Amino acid sequence: MDIADYHDYIACFNANDFEGFGKYYRDDVIFNLGDKKQIVGRENILDFYRGVKAKVRETLDILSVVAGEDALAVHVRTEFFGLEDWPDFIAGRLMKGESLTIESLGYYYLEGGKIARILGARYKTL
Repeated sequence: MDIADYHDYIACFNANDFEGFGKYYRDDVIFNLGDKKQIVGRENILDFYRGVKAKVRETLDILSVVAGEDALAVHVRTEFFGLEDWPDFIAGRLMKGESLTIESLGYYYLEGGKIARILGARYKTL
């Protein structure tokens, strides 16, 4: 996975193309959302996002991405738009028609050109 692949990954994510962004994950990928949640496995991550995207329109903008052979570091801005009320949403209380925007930092460990582990942390709420 390189910078161009990461841009494609985010474009697929924003388009709700689960197959498109899911192809970048190893089957045994581990996703850590700070101390809030850990998800293990490609299918579990996709199921998590299917649930989120049924209630929230989530759109990421890449602010910065740096790639190495075995890792990517990113700074992204994410807008969450409530499609229905979700008072205990993981990113914060979100009601239908409301938006929540945050900036996050992410670190992606790569193995065999695919994402093996993701570390994500909220940088700030806008």
